[in-house]
Amino acid sequence: MTEKNKKRLAIIAHGGTIDRLYPVFILASAAAAMDMEIHVYFTFWGLTMLKKGAMEKAGLPAIYKHLEEPLKKKLGEMKYPTPYEMLKRLKATGMLTIYACSPTMEMFGVKKEDLIPEVDEIAGAAAFLDVASTADVTLFI
Repeated sequence: MTEKNKKRLAIIAHGGTIDRLYPVFILASAAAAMDMEIHVYFTFWGLTMLKKGAMEKAGLPAIYKHLEEPLKKKLGEMKYPTPYEMLKRLKATGMLTIYACSPTMEMFGVKKEDLIPEVDEIAGAAAFLDVASTADVTLFI
């Protein structure tokens, strides 16, 4: 498939808990296996996961907190990669572009130097909508 005809997946990553991060990276991994371009826009609590060290500390929401340790134990037994490991593997494919929401950064006092090195662009909604407008699949997680 030529670059012009390559399919695109656009994901808006809104959630900052492990039960939101895994679907983002599982779907992105499936898209990479299907030779799709992947564009993920991290906003609100999703953006907080792009801060250095934050993704490794991600847990479940309060209502499911009692399931967090059993979940993490099971994922460990399965030798399932962490969300950050998945992100790094996806970046290594060259198919993933990560966007940090600039208005959310300002709202939450996040600076560029606070972000993990895998972030490709700091962008507002209009810039990401331009990318998403050409996507074959767009998801909000």
